[in-house]
Amino acid sequence: MAVVNINCDMGESFGLWKKGEDAAIMPLVNSANIACGFHAGDPMVMAATVKLAAAHRVSIGAHPGFDDKQGFGRRPIRLTNAEIEAQTAYQIGALCAVAALHGARVTHVKAHGMLHNMAVLDIEMARAICRAVKAVDPTLIHVGLALSKMQEASEEAGLRFAIEGYIDRMYDEDGNITARSNADAVHKDPARAAEQAVAMARDGVILTRQGARIPVKVHSLCVHGDEPTAVAVASAARKALLDAGVALKTLPEIGI
Repeated sequence: MAVVNINCDMGESFGLWKKGEDAAIMPLVNSANIACGFHAGDPMVMAATVKLAAAHRVSIGAHPGFDDKQGFGRRPIRLTNAEIEAQTAYQIGALCAVAALHGARVTHVKAHGMLHNMAVLDIEMARAICRAVKAVDPTLIHVGLALSKMQEASEEAGLRFAIEGYIDRMYDEDGNITARSNADAVHKDPARAAEQAVAMARDGVILTRQGARIPVKVHSLCVHGDEPTAVAVASAARKALLDAGVALKTLPEIGI
């Protein structure tokens, strides 16, 4: 039987500004990637999201990003590798502390947005992120794109690496996700997203925008919680995976 994890980017509100439907999505997923205050989130939102995840027995992950709330962490920022390492560790540590307040524990890390997109192509940047993850807790599972510099750096560092596929994103021929500047970059049709989820989890292939099928073993499937169609997409993907005989588990339960 195929086994996979569904993860979702969450806790992306801050102050009076609200983003996403975390309460509706949380019962549909297995692991939550919680914003740590840089691209989104704040201590109270982090605490509320941790408690919501714990109530639904969803495993908790840190979702560090660039310090750029105005750009939602999706704009490139040029930092030194030392700055990337320090900022990543800072954010993971913040969520670990908030989780501890509520008797919970952070078990994975997944870089957000442009921080992740740049690091999948830049080995030194990826190494800086991995150094931060390992320094905070070497048992943390690192989540990232298959066949990327993030995977290479994680393996060098001896970290457990969960290969991630995207339920709601289009892929290019090189295996990278299509840039958001393209109109078809995000799957908003639940049926199309569900088809892609099953292809990755059961059949072990990524479907590209050009129609190619790239073989890859995926441990975790992501749905973006900030998308207006997130609840419908997550619900359709979950049902399709279960109907296809795929078991759904938290990241620690998969045994990476």
